[in-house]
Amino acid sequence: KVSFLSWHMMNIFIWPTQGNLVCHITLHLILLSFLSAPVVTILSKSHADRNVYPSAGVLFVHVLEREYFKGEFPPYPKAGDSSNDPITFNTNLKGYPDRPGWLRYIQRTSHSDGVLYGSPTAEHVGKPTIIEITAYNKRTFETARHNLVINIMSTEEFPLPYQAEFFIKNINVEEMLASEVLGDFLGAVKNVWQPERLNAINITSALDRGGRVPLPINDLKEGVYVMVGADVQFSSCLREVETPQNQLRCSQEMDPVISCDKKFRAQFHIDWCKISLVDITKVVPVHSNRPDLGTGVLPDIGEYNPPSESLKSRDYFADFLITLAVPSAVALVLFIILGYSLCCRREGVIQLVHHNSIQKSTKELRSMSKNREISWPLSTLPVFHPVSGEVVPPIHPDNYETTSMPLMQTQTNLQSQIQIPQQQSSGK
Repeated sequence: KVSFLSWHMMNIFIWPTQGNLVCHITLHLILLSFLSAPVVTILSKSHADRNVYPSAGVLFVHVLEREYFKGEFPPYPKAGDSSNDPITFNTNLKGYPDRPGWLRYIQRTSHSDGVLYGSPTAEHVGKPTIIEITAYNKRTFETARHNLVINIMSTEEFPLPYQAEFFIKNINVEEMLASEVLGDFLGAVKNVWQPERLNAINITSALDRGGRVPLPINDLKEGVYVMVGADVQFSSCLREVETPQNQLRCSQEMDPVISCDKKFRAQFHIDWCKISLVDITKVVPVHSNRPDLGTGVLPDIGEYNPPSESLKSRDYFADFLITLAVPSAVALVLFIILGYSLCCRREGVIQLVHHNSIQKSTKELRSMSKNREISWPLSTLPVFHPVSGEVVPPIHPDNYETTSMPLMQTQTNLQSQIQIPQQQSSGK
């Protein structure tokens, strides 16, 4: 860029005239000789590989600082506002689209630093892990990249035999990864447990354990699981949660009574019902016989022989008897038995005659009730309007069905009832 820019600047400020023609030609020759020289690329410190040496079985935390990558991007137009550039990071194992299984990454906003954290195991000892870190500047849309080489070292203390996992409700994972906060928590645990060696083994967000995202009210936090290991047995305070009284309170969703909770309460709100105490010296290892995976190539069993085109004929008469003939025969037998019971036996004939007589009596009563003259029910008599005092027609029409009227009537005969006058229109 410098050579190309210098070439055009010379053409602008030293225009060839009769007085400086020789100078112009000389400068062009100097620039041509400069362009023909080998090109040297200057790498900043952000492009150089960075080596870290974590220990197996111990929590590893690496902060991706935004200040470290700002030298790769052009300066902000306003002086002193370069820290306002939104920068995000993308991390992946070199040659692969994602990170190793033991390594996690979190960045809450584009104006905060990113954090790589995790707990390597003994399986990763001696195997350098190269993580590609790409920084994106959302203001200029430029990128910067460098490699982080993780050299996992073995340790004699791994693994610590006694491990305890705490669930802290009032802290997010990125807050817990800060060295000051993590140091305060380990100090409180050491005060309660009093071991000779105490290490943070792993930190996991509650969202990675199936927790729900809290509502953005009252400054609620997601919560974080912190696993620590020590070389001595668990203290009596940590074992208080295993008592029957505290187990009963946890089953009723009540806070257990822990004597050492006041040593954490000032800064850390621990859910004692979710504490996990593991003694790996008493854990029985489970050895599963894993099958040989093989080469992944199917054995040669020859050519595939499809079935012949000529299919054998099949007799469906037996299927017909089972699906149609047998149910039909059973239904016919049942029909014959029912007809014999109703028509040929004395009890059946008596029931038929009794039913027929009841039906005839019902029809006769209905015909008699239609022919007699009865009074109208009260609901059909004329009523008066409460405001105007005019007579209004009844609720029911005149052509009602007499069979729905009661047999006992208290009204006078229909002939003595008042004639209902027609209602006049509002205009008249």
